[in-house]
Amino acid sequence: MRRQSGFSLLEVLIAVLVLAIGLLGLAALQTTVLRSNHSANLRTQATLLAYDMTDRLRANMAGFELGYYNKATAQDHDCVWDGSVADSCSANQMAQNDVSEWNAAVARGLPQGLGVVCLDGSPNDGGDAVADGGDNDGAVEDTEYECSDSGGSYAIKLWWVDEFDADGNPVIKRFSTAVQP
Repeated sequence: MRRQSGFSLLEVLIAVLVLAIGLLGLAALQTTVLRSNHSANLRTQATLLAYDMTDRLRANMAGFELGYYNKATAQDHDCVWDGSVADSCSANQMAQNDVSEWNAAVARGLPQGLGVVCLDGSPNDGGDAVADGGDNDGAVEDTEYECSDSGGSYAIKLWWVDEFDADGNPVIKRFSTAVQP
């Protein structure tokens, strides 16, 4: 009678195969977690940027009430805020300066980030970024933002590329919020 001691080569190979499959599953899970974490971070950045513009709107109440923030032209007037009055800037110039600074922050904080501030009675409609009548071919800059220019509140809408799909096309995400005085 022959005695067998230890593992056979086949048993060792099966154990290594099972371990390898488990490690591949763990690596796939890690990749998914990293992607989800990145997406959550971008949404957090979008939320902070929206609140930044909300604070700017409330700080310039005259510009807010006169509608100067409604799709304001971004222009750097080099306005200096001393806590009560903007040095040598009108309410309109302050609105344009705020939008200019905010657009720069959006571009820095979000990949291919775009934002708009506008009067809109229904801020959660439309999933788009610019009002040029263009077709939506998947690029952030070719989409529509749909602001009604009416209503008692401002909409702050942001778009960014969150990830790319299997074909390499950008997946655009949107965040919007409404602001009332």
